[in-house]
Amino acid sequence: MPKTSLPSLATLLHTFFHVWLVEQRNASHRTVQSYRDSWRLFLRFTAKRQKQRVADLQLEELQEADVLSFLNHIEHERHSTTLTRNCRLAALRSFFSFVADHEPLAAKQCAEVLHIPFKRATRRAMVYLDSAEVASILSQPDRSRPEGQRDHTLLSLLYNTGSRIQEALNLRPQDMYLKSPAHVRLMGKGQKERISPIWPETAELLTSLIERNNVRPDERLFINRYGTPLSASGFRFRLRQYVRSATVKQPTLSQKRITPHVFRHNCRPSGRGRRRRYGDSKLVGSRSPRYNEPLCTS
Repeated sequence: MPKTSLPSLATLLHTFFHVWLVEQRNASHRTVQSYRDSWRLFLRFTAKRQKQRVADLQLEELQEADVLSFLNHIEHERHSTTLTRNCRLAALRSFFSFVADHEPLAAKQCAEVLHIPFKRATRRAMVYLDSAEVASILSQPDRSRPEGQRDHTLLSLLYNTGSRIQEALNLRPQDMYLKSPAHVRLMGKGQKERISPIWPETAELLTSLIERNNVRPDERLFINRYGTPLSASGFRFRLRQYVRSATVKQPTLSQKRITPHVFRHNCRPSGRGRRRRYGDSKLVGSRSPRYNEPLCTS
Protein backbone atom coordinates (compact mmCIF):
# COMPACT_ATOMS: atom_id res chain seq x y z
CA MET A 1 0.00 0.00 0.00
CA PRO A 2 1.51 3.37 -0.98
CA LYS A 3 2.25 5.77 1.86
CA THR A 4 -0.33 8.52 2.20
CA SER A 5 1.25 11.96 2.51
CA LEU A 6 -0.15 14.96 4.31
CA PRO A 7 -0.98 18.23 2.55
CA SER A 8 1.82 20.77 2.51
CA LEU A 9 2.13 23.19 5.42
CA ALA A 10 1.43 26.08 3.04
CA THR A 11 -1.84 24.47 1.93
CA LEU A 12 -2.95 23.80 5.50
CA LEU A 13 -2.15 27.35 6.64
CA HIS A 14 -4.00 28.83 3.67
CA THR A 15 -7.08 26.72 4.42
CA PHE A 16 -6.87 27.51 8.14
CA PHE A 17 -6.75 31.28 7.68
CA HIS A 18 -8.88 31.85 4.58
CA VAL A 19 -11.48 29.10 4.88
CA TRP A 20 -11.75 27.97 8.49
CA LEU A 21 -11.07 31.24 10.39
CA VAL A 22 -12.63 33.75 8.01
CA GLU A 23 -15.39 31.89 6.14
CA GLN A 24 -16.46 29.21 8.61
CA ARG A 25 -15.75 30.81 11.98
CA ASN A 26 -16.23 34.45 10.90
CA ALA A 27 -13.33 35.45 13.17
CA SER A 28 -12.77 39.16 13.64
CA HIS A 29 -10.11 40.98 11.65
CA ARG A 30 -8.05 41.55 14.80
CA THR A 31 -8.17 37.84 15.70
CA VAL A 32 -6.90 36.94 12.24
CA GLN A 33 -4.15 39.53 12.55
CA SER A 34 -3.12 38.23 15.97
CA TYR A 35 -2.97 34.62 14.73
CA ARG A 36 -1.05 35.74 11.65
CA ASP A 37 1.57 37.53 13.76
CA SER A 38 1.96 34.51 16.04
CA TRP A 39 2.48 32.16 13.12
CA ARG A 40 4.92 34.52 11.44
CA LEU A 41 7.06 34.57 14.59
CA PHE A 42 6.79 30.81 15.06
CA LEU A 43 7.71 29.93 11.46
CA ARG A 44 10.69 32.29 11.43
CA PHE A 45 11.91 30.94 14.76
CA THR A 46 11.52 27.28 13.70
CA ALA A 47 13.13 27.83 10.30
CA LYS A 48 16.15 29.46 11.92
CA ARG A 49 16.34 26.69 14.54
CA GLN A 50 16.22 23.98 11.90
CA LYS A 51 18.41 25.94 9.46
CA GLN A 52 15.82 25.95 6.71
CA ARG A 53 13.86 28.47 4.74
CA VAL A 54 10.35 29.18 5.94
CA ALA A 55 9.01 28.07 2.54
CA ASP A 56 10.62 24.63 2.98
CA LEU A 57 9.04 23.79 6.34
CA GLN A 58 6.56 20.92 6.46
CA LEU A 59 3.92 20.03 9.03
CA GLU A 60 5.84 16.93 10.16
CA GLU A 61 8.71 19.20 11.27
CA LEU A 62 6.58 21.25 13.66
CA GLN A 63 6.75 19.12 16.77
CA GLU A 64 5.92 19.69 20.42
CA ALA A 65 9.59 20.43 21.17
CA ASP A 66 9.59 23.22 18.58
CA VAL A 67 6.52 24.82 20.13
CA LEU A 68 8.00 24.62 23.63
CA SER A 69 11.27 26.15 22.43
CA PHE A 70 9.35 28.94 20.74
CA LEU A 71 7.37 29.72 23.90
CA ASN A 72 10.60 29.78 25.90
CA HIS A 73 12.05 32.17 23.29
CA ILE A 74 8.99 34.41 23.62
CA GLU A 75 9.36 34.72 27.38
CA HIS A 76 13.10 34.82 27.93
CA GLU A 77 14.59 36.34 24.77
CA ARG A 78 11.79 38.61 23.58
CA HIS A 79 10.86 39.35 27.23
CA SER A 80 7.12 39.07 26.55
CA THR A 81 4.62 38.68 29.37
CA THR A 82 2.92 35.45 30.33
CA LEU A 83 -0.29 36.78 28.78
CA THR A 84 1.47 37.31 25.46
CA ARG A 85 2.97 33.84 25.68
CA ASN A 86 -0.50 32.39 26.20
CA CYS A 87 -1.89 34.35 23.25
CA ARG A 88 0.83 32.95 20.98
CA LEU A 89 0.12 29.44 22.23
CA ALA A 90 -3.62 29.90 21.60
CA ALA A 91 -2.91 30.73 17.95
CA LEU A 92 -0.75 27.62 17.53
CA ARG A 93 -3.19 25.35 19.32
CA SER A 94 -6.07 26.60 17.19
CA PHE A 95 -4.22 25.55 14.03
CA PHE A 96 -3.22 22.13 15.35
CA SER A 97 -6.79 21.53 16.51
CA PHE A 98 -7.96 22.34 12.98
CA VAL A 99 -5.39 19.95 11.48
CA ALA A 100 -6.34 17.15 13.90
CA ASP A 101 -9.97 17.44 12.79
CA HIS A 102 -9.15 17.38 9.08
CA GLU A 103 -6.06 15.15 8.88
CA PRO A 104 -6.35 12.07 11.15
CA LEU A 105 -2.86 10.92 10.12
CA ALA A 106 -1.45 13.90 12.05
CA ALA A 107 -3.64 13.37 15.12
CA LYS A 108 -0.81 12.14 17.38
CA GLN A 109 1.48 15.04 16.50
CA CYS A 110 -1.34 17.53 17.00
CA ALA A 111 -2.39 15.97 20.32
CA GLU A 112 1.11 16.49 21.72
CA VAL A 113 0.95 20.22 20.92
CA LEU A 114 -2.61 20.53 22.22
CA HIS A 115 -1.50 19.10 25.57
CA ILE A 116 0.87 22.05 26.16
CA PRO A 117 -0.83 23.99 28.97
CA PHE A 118 -1.39 27.70 29.33
CA LYS A 119 0.58 29.36 32.11
CA ARG A 120 -1.09 30.99 35.05
CA ALA A 121 -0.42 34.71 34.90
CA THR A 122 -0.21 37.16 37.77
CA ARG A 123 -3.15 39.53 37.65
CA ARG A 124 -2.22 43.14 38.37
CA ALA A 125 -4.48 45.23 40.55
CA MET A 126 -6.78 47.45 38.51
CA VAL A 127 -5.82 51.10 38.19
CA TYR A 128 -8.48 53.68 38.95
CA LEU A 129 -8.49 57.43 38.37
CA ASP A 130 -10.16 59.97 40.62
CA SER A 131 -12.03 62.94 39.18
CA ALA A 132 -9.11 65.35 39.60
CA GLU A 133 -6.77 63.01 37.71
CA VAL A 134 -9.25 62.54 34.86
CA ALA A 135 -9.82 66.29 34.65
CA SER A 136 -6.09 66.91 34.52
CA ILE A 137 -5.62 64.46 31.64
CA LEU A 138 -8.64 65.78 29.72
CA SER A 139 -7.30 69.34 29.97
CA GLN A 140 -4.00 68.52 28.24
CA PRO A 141 -4.99 68.30 24.53
CA ASP A 142 -4.87 71.66 22.72
CA ARG A 143 -8.42 71.77 21.39
CA SER A 144 -7.60 74.64 19.02
CA ARG A 145 -5.62 72.13 16.93
CA PRO A 146 -7.27 69.27 14.98
CA GLU A 147 -5.24 66.60 16.76
CA GLY A 148 -6.00 68.11 20.15
CA GLN A 149 -9.74 68.28 19.49
CA ARG A 150 -9.67 64.69 18.26
CA ASP A 151 -7.78 63.45 21.33
CA HIS A 152 -9.98 65.37 23.78
CA THR A 153 -13.12 63.95 22.15
CA LEU A 154 -11.73 60.42 22.17
CA LEU A 155 -10.65 60.64 25.82
CA SER A 156 -14.07 61.99 26.78
CA LEU A 157 -15.78 59.18 24.87
CA LEU A 158 -13.66 56.52 26.59
CA TYR A 159 -14.40 58.03 29.99
CA ASN A 160 -18.13 58.33 29.24
CA THR A 161 -18.76 54.89 27.70
CA GLY A 162 -16.06 52.65 29.19
CA SER A 163 -15.45 51.29 25.69
CA ARG A 164 -12.31 49.52 24.57
CA ILE A 165 -9.93 51.70 22.59
CA GLN A 166 -10.42 49.81 19.32
CA GLU A 167 -14.20 49.91 19.73
CA ALA A 168 -14.03 53.69 19.96
CA LEU A 169 -11.54 54.05 17.10
CA ASN A 170 -13.81 52.02 14.80
CA LEU A 171 -16.73 54.42 15.24
CA ARG A 172 -18.23 56.15 12.22
CA PRO A 173 -20.89 58.88 12.22
CA GLN A 174 -23.47 56.30 11.11
CA ASP A 175 -22.81 54.45 14.38
CA MET A 176 -23.88 57.47 16.44
CA TYR A 177 -27.17 59.08 17.37
CA LEU A 178 -26.29 62.51 18.69
CA LYS A 179 -29.75 63.85 19.48
CA SER A 180 -31.54 63.08 22.73
CA PRO A 181 -31.27 60.35 23.91
CA ALA A 182 -27.72 60.32 22.52
CA HIS A 183 -25.93 56.98 22.17
CA VAL A 184 -23.26 55.15 20.17
CA ARG A 185 -23.32 51.67 18.68
CA LEU A 186 -20.16 49.74 19.62
CA MET A 187 -18.90 46.50 18.09
CA GLY A 188 -16.98 44.55 20.71
CA LYS A 189 -15.13 41.27 20.98
CA GLY A 190 -16.72 38.28 19.30
CA GLN A 191 -18.67 40.58 16.93
CA LYS A 192 -20.98 41.50 19.82
CA GLU A 193 -22.84 44.75 19.29
CA ARG A 194 -24.07 46.97 22.10
CA ILE A 195 -25.62 50.40 22.55
CA SER A 196 -23.94 52.77 24.99
CA PRO A 197 -25.69 56.00 26.13
CA ILE A 198 -23.55 59.13 26.14
CA TRP A 199 -23.83 62.46 27.91
CA PRO A 200 -25.12 65.46 25.91
CA GLU A 201 -21.71 67.06 26.45
CA THR A 202 -19.99 64.09 24.77
CA ALA A 203 -22.52 64.22 21.92
CA GLU A 204 -21.63 67.90 21.39
CA LEU A 205 -17.93 67.04 21.21
CA LEU A 206 -18.59 64.33 18.63
CA THR A 207 -20.84 66.63 16.58
CA SER A 208 -18.17 69.35 16.57
CA LEU A 209 -15.47 66.91 15.45
CA ILE A 210 -17.65 65.55 12.63
CA GLU A 211 -18.40 69.06 11.39
CA ARG A 212 -14.82 70.27 11.64
CA ASN A 213 -13.44 67.36 9.64
CA ASN A 214 -16.47 67.05 7.31
CA VAL A 215 -16.61 63.29 7.97
CA ARG A 216 -18.97 61.22 5.80
CA PRO A 217 -21.37 58.80 7.53
CA ASP A 218 -19.37 55.70 6.51
CA GLU A 219 -15.91 57.11 7.29
CA ARG A 220 -13.94 56.51 10.48
CA LEU A 221 -14.21 59.52 12.78
CA PHE A 222 -10.80 59.37 14.46
CA ILE A 223 -8.05 59.82 11.89
CA ASN A 224 -4.38 60.75 12.04
CA ARG A 225 -2.56 63.64 10.38
CA TYR A 226 -2.26 61.65 7.15
CA GLY A 227 -6.01 61.13 6.86
CA THR A 228 -5.88 57.42 7.67
CA PRO A 229 -7.59 55.76 10.67
CA LEU A 230 -5.87 56.45 13.98
CA SER A 231 -4.32 53.30 15.42
CA ALA A 232 -4.52 52.12 19.02
CA SER A 233 -0.73 52.30 19.35
CA GLY A 234 -0.74 55.84 17.95
CA PHE A 235 -3.27 56.97 20.54
CA ARG A 236 -1.40 55.23 23.37
CA PHE A 237 1.66 57.28 22.41
CA ARG A 238 -0.40 60.48 22.57
CA LEU A 239 -1.93 59.49 25.90
CA ARG A 240 1.51 58.92 27.44
CA GLN A 241 2.43 62.49 26.48
CA TYR A 242 -0.73 63.88 28.07
CA VAL A 243 -0.22 61.87 31.25
CA ARG A 244 3.36 63.11 31.50
CA SER A 245 2.16 66.70 31.26
CA ALA A 246 -0.75 66.13 33.66
CA THR A 247 1.61 64.69 36.28
CA VAL A 248 2.90 68.20 36.96
CA LYS A 249 -0.44 69.14 38.55
CA GLN A 250 -1.40 65.63 39.68
CA PRO A 251 1.75 63.88 41.01
CA THR A 252 -0.28 60.77 41.90
CA LEU A 253 -0.44 59.94 38.18
CA SER A 254 3.26 59.10 38.23
CA GLN A 255 2.45 56.10 40.44
CA LYS A 256 -0.08 54.69 37.99
CA ARG A 257 0.29 52.97 34.63
CA ILE A 258 -2.25 54.83 32.50
CA THR A 259 -3.50 53.21 29.30
CA PRO A 260 -6.73 53.76 27.35
CA HIS A 261 -8.16 50.67 29.08
CA VAL A 262 -7.88 52.39 32.47
CA PHE A 263 -10.86 54.56 31.54
CA ARG A 264 -12.89 51.36 31.19
CA HIS A 265 -12.24 50.58 34.88
CA ASN A 266 -14.03 53.77 35.91
CA CYS A 267 -17.49 52.37 35.21
CA ARG A 268 -19.54 49.46 36.51
CA PRO A 269 -22.99 48.02 35.66
CA SER A 270 -25.83 49.46 37.71
CA GLY A 271 -28.52 47.36 39.33
CA ARG A 272 -30.79 48.07 36.34
CA GLY A 273 -28.31 46.63 33.86
CA ARG A 274 -26.94 50.01 32.71
CA ARG A 275 -23.51 51.49 33.19
CA ARG A 276 -22.93 54.11 35.86
CA ARG A 277 -19.87 56.26 36.16
CA TYR A 278 -17.47 56.71 39.05
CA GLY A 279 -16.70 60.11 37.51
CA ASP A 280 -19.12 62.72 36.26
CA SER A 281 -20.02 64.65 33.14
CA LYS A 282 -18.77 67.92 34.66
CA LEU A 283 -15.33 66.87 33.43
CA VAL A 284 -16.52 67.11 29.81
CA GLY A 285 -19.50 69.46 30.25
CA SER A 286 -22.02 70.75 32.70
CA ARG A 287 -24.51 68.02 33.54
CA SER A 288 -25.26 64.31 33.44
CA PRO A 289 -28.40 62.60 32.10
CA ARG A 290 -30.42 60.42 34.44
CA TYR A 291 -29.58 57.17 32.67
CA ASN A 292 -25.86 57.76 33.29
CA GLU A 293 -25.92 59.73 36.51
CA PRO A 294 -22.66 60.05 38.49
CA LEU A 295 -22.00 58.09 41.64
CA CYS A 296 -19.58 60.74 42.85
CA THR A 297 -18.82 64.27 41.80
CA SER A 298 -15.73 66.38 41.60
